[in-house]
Amino acid sequence: MAASFIANARMYAVAPEAEAAWQALIAQVAAEAGVALDYLPHPAPRPLEELWRRPDLGCVQMCGYPIALGIADVVPIAAPIPALPWAGGRAAYRTDLIVRADSPFRRLEDSFGHRLGWTVAHSQSGFNALRHHLLPHWRARGGPLYAEVRGDLVTARKVLDSVLDGSIDIGPLDAYWHALIARHRPELTAGIRVLDSTALAPMPPFVAAPGLPAADLARLRAAFAAAASRPWFARHAGPLLIEGFAPVAPDAFAPTLAWHRDALAAGYPVPA
Repeated sequence: MAASFIANARMYAVAPEAEAAWQALIAQVAAEAGVALDYLPHPAPRPLEELWRRPDLGCVQMCGYPIALGIADVVPIAAPIPALPWAGGRAAYRTDLIVRADSPFRRLEDSFGHRLGWTVAHSQSGFNALRHHLLPHWRARGGPLYAEVRGDLVTARKVLDSVLDGSIDIGPLDAYWHALIARHRPELTAGIRVLDSTALAPMPPFVAAPGLPAADLARLRAAFAAAASRPWFARHAGPLLIEGFAPVAPDAFAPTLAWHRDALAAGYPVPA
């Protein structure tokens, strides 16, 4: 009996409508590739690393930083290209540093001495990008930038909620996730604004476990590459704010590891 493989889009399933669009898009890609995939929900707050370490991954979104760190043995398939001006037509994303809309802060430096939050230590958008962005300021100051730091908030939604309820003053929000939640739940983002944004990093890709047959992997890559030209693409891509998919090289996420090493070499392991 052939092995069964799963699909999942938890990282950017910001609302039921978004997850439904991802599920439908993956189903179309898989059908064109002739690869059978079972969509398996993995709702928050279940740890994403539990999902990523499964041996039956067939097409699952995964952050690039943990790929670079090697926390799970996976094979990249393709990465979405956000249909957003700052992405510039590339499979790239960044982190928005958000504050309440009524915050007195006008520059990042205004937030120093207040309360910072971050998600989880293996997150690019919620930890590594934030730490990299703060590193020059930490070096200049020669010590902590914030009076209080609340880590392990785990999800982007928890960062958003924590800024809104005032339990933190500033926090990192995946800018693509931010755009999606603003589209599907605009009432949640009406009370925040972006104080600053980080440099771009490679977009989280869809990945498979090494056990996915090589022929299936090749057909999925080809189907993702052709997706934007298909008549069904627009109705799924619109709700997901994407314009296509890009191939992913094995070393695509090396820049995130370089950011990690720079911070550790400077003695700055955690945003503070």
